[in-house]
Amino acid sequence: MEKPVMCKIIDVIDESPTVKTFLLDNEFDFKPGQFAMVWIPEIDEKPFGFSGNNSISIAKVGKFTEKIHSLKKGDLLGIRGPYGNNFECIGTKILTVAGGIGSAPIISAVEAFSKLGVEITSVIGGRTKDELLFLDRFEKCGKTFACTDDCSFGFGGFTTEKMLELLLKEKFDMVITCGPEIMMKKVVEIAEQNNIPIQVSLERYMKCGIGICGQCAVDDEGLCVCKDGPVFWSDKLKFVSEFGKYKRDASGAIL
Repeated sequence: MEKPVMCKIIDVIDESPTVKTFLLDNEFDFKPGQFAMVWIPEIDEKPFGFSGNNSISIAKVGKFTEKIHSLKKGDLLGIRGPYGNNFECIGTKILTVAGGIGSAPIISAVEAFSKLGVEITSVIGGRTKDELLFLDRFEKCGKTFACTDDCSFGFGGFTTEKMLELLLKEKFDMVITCGPEIMMKKVVEIAEQNNIPIQVSLERYMKCGIGICGQCAVDDEGLCVCKDGPVFWSDKLKFVSEFGKYKRDASGAIL
């Protein structure tokens, strides 16, 4: 197992009340959708997706992420990776659907595909206007529809509702999605009903990040999210019965 690269934090951006982006003094040659194992010395190590070639965006959801959120410019983080597979670009017209912190890996794909001349339409969701992530970056790359649960900005409703509305007017060559799993489950159903290929980025607890420990294996198929994913075509997920249904605790056990 490779050793972490120790990186100095050169800036911290408050993206929302619960999400911070950490800019590092080292750039990583990653493909959109890949992730890194982020290590705080003497604390722990967890997986997070890249939101840029020198940035990791992290939502505060527990003790580890609370500790990361307390770090400041000049502090150090250990980075292992990039690991896993990536979003593929198929066709010339792509629809992206992102919810919450799922916007982090999606924005890296949107920016990469946009540079290839692909027409991008993005649907991004948040509970409130303040929780919409990277809105300006999405808008620079193509048509963008913001959705808020509380109707405080943009489309008042779920990303899946806006997706359905768009599919009545336009055709897309493929869909990519990342966000709450219950949202992604619905996005997959809609895409398949419309015969559109779709890639999904899954999140699971990980320890090694390279397919050895089995901590992130999903049921039935035994696929390791860290090695076989985190990005999956929907045909793979048809055989994963826990997709969109279950949550896991810190040990990886299904709740």
